Amino acid sequence: MDNQNLESWYEEYSQDIFNFLVYYNQTDDVDDLLQEVFFKAWKKRFTFKGDSSPKTWLFSIARRVSIDSFRKQKLKHLFRLQENPKDTDTPEKRLMDKEEVIELYTAIRNLKRSYREVVICRGILELSTNETAEVLQWSNEKVDTTYHRAKTKLGETLNFRRRVSDEATR
Repeated sequence: MDNQNLESWYEEYSQDIFNFLVYYNQTDDVDDLLQEVFFKAWKKRFTFKGDSSPKTWLFSIARRVSIDSFRKQKLKHLFRLQENPKDTDTPEKRLMDKEEVIELYTAIRNLKRSYREVVICRGILELSTNETAEVLQWSNEKVDTTYHRAKTKLGETLNFRRRVSDEATR
């Protein structure tokens, strides 16, 4: 692979990688990590053999960069939501929507790491089972099984929180 390919990959995949990093790291301050992903890709460009797609290869690098960042800096995970209200939404509707999103992201953040990773890849980024398997370096069967278990756990968590919230408001 040459520099021109990497530049075209940056143009094509940087927004997807950025989104992955935001969800994975639970912060929208990931510009440095994005830069590190493409720097590592540039350094390792000769090891890319085309066995996987460039996108999943870059996601794999992004995942490892994120894990390394956690280990090095022992970051506190912050998550800020960007509000993009519709003109027709009432303030009450926007608040309810934001609370539901916060509740969902909190539940995702509290999943164990393997569940969180597969939910981000399959549920949020909408990667295929094959792409997720390549990114996480798992078998397709493990992706499917873990994703099913993660969705079940996420549903249980959200239902429990809603029941507790409903009982508190009575």
